[in-house]
Amino acid sequence: MPSVLHEVVIDLFRHRPQLAAELLALVLDTPLPEFDHARLECGDFPDIDPTEYRADTVVVLATGTTPVLAVIVEVQLQPDRDKPWSWPVYVTTLRARLRCPTALLVLCPTERTAAQCRKPIKVAPGFILTPMVLGPNDVPVITDPNTATANPELTVLSAIAHRNHPDRDAILTALTVLDVPNGEMYIDLVMAILPKAARHFLESLMTTGTHKYKSEYARRYYSEGEAIGEAKGEARGQARGEAKALMMILQKRGFVVPQDLADRIDACTDLDQLATWIDRSLTADNLDDIFAS
Repeated sequence: MPSVLHEVVIDLFRHRPQLAAELLALVLDTPLPEFDHARLECGDFPDIDPTEYRADTVVVLATGTTPVLAVIVEVQLQPDRDKPWSWPVYVTTLRARLRCPTALLVLCPTERTAAQCRKPIKVAPGFILTPMVLGPNDVPVITDPNTATANPELTVLSAIAHRNHPDRDAILTALTVLDVPNGEMYIDLVMAILPKAARHFLESLMTTGTHKYKSEYARRYYSEGEAIGEAKGEARGQARGEAKALMMILQKRGFVVPQDLADRIDACTDLDQLATWIDRSLTADNLDDIFAS
């Protein structure tokens, strides 16, 4: 199930497709082709069977009815080894469908994920696909109210990308003055994914009490996000307990656990994997037998 953050970012493009062109301009070394409007395009690529290929969203820049540039927009929250195999399918299939140049724009919430996504993809001899990636450092810090009102969707991305930035309070203050048709909804969406301290600050700017979401659209996202967060928190707690139990068993059996392996155990949130390791640790003669794939 897509996360709340993923869906919030994608919905910015659904409400204003031209955002894709504005973001491309931040990472492209060459100017965009001339166009007079941007529109959404079907993001399904069913040409290959049985695998289903579906992009997060697709925006087409066009002059009249003629496409001049297709933009595949992907929100990538963490590295995914499957994407270098599916992304070229997106690009080549859409290019053949629309018969125009096609770009792959990837938005990442962390610089670590952005660095992974920037790696060129070797599709075939002489054919290398290099995604255009927008990480937090590529998103401008918007603190000026006039700039925020002129670029509301970019302001939302600024609040998301820089929610732990030293200028976070100024960014959120600029967000509250959005005087655009979707302004209240955008504030709602940002509110739904902010860390607790930042959300409380934004609430203090908006109301005297707890923020009440003005749109059903945002209330749905927030309630789903809260439920997912609680479930993940419970799972993380269980995983920490299993990890501690595994470390105790290893120590009792006299194994010397290297720091990198200890970090791997501590970072694991897969309860099934931890259970497998615990089961093996009771009888295995060495660490390789316990942690083999």
